Amino acid sequence: MTHTTIHWEEFEKVDLRVGTIIRAEDFPEARKPAYKLWIDFGSPLGVKTSSAQITDLYTPNVLVGKQVICVTNFPPKQIGPFQSECLVTGFIQSDGTVVLAVPDKKVANGLKLA
Repeated sequence: MTHTTIHWEEFEKVDLRVGTIIRAEDFPEARKPAYKLWIDFGSPLGVKTSSAQITDLYTPNVLVGKQVICVTNFPPKQIGPFQSECLVTGFIQSDGTVVLAVPDKKVANGLKLA
């Protein structure tokens, strides 16, 4: 993978915000193992949905209450019967498992990453 330089204005276009997972369910209809997530971003964004391929290291019970960093300004994406409205971020390890990108302390839902 090459390292591409971007300008600050390009970075500012990506709306990275923190939200709390309030509901997590198995997503058996997904082609690759995934969960359906409902994430609360507070006002004014409210609750957004996401399909996340994070089943190797996380269970639905562990995910509920966890704060995650998400891209909130991608267009919605239909994944089978479920609409994903935001992208949960994480780090893909060499074995393909994903470790979630999370704040190290609890912060207010909806705060923008700067």
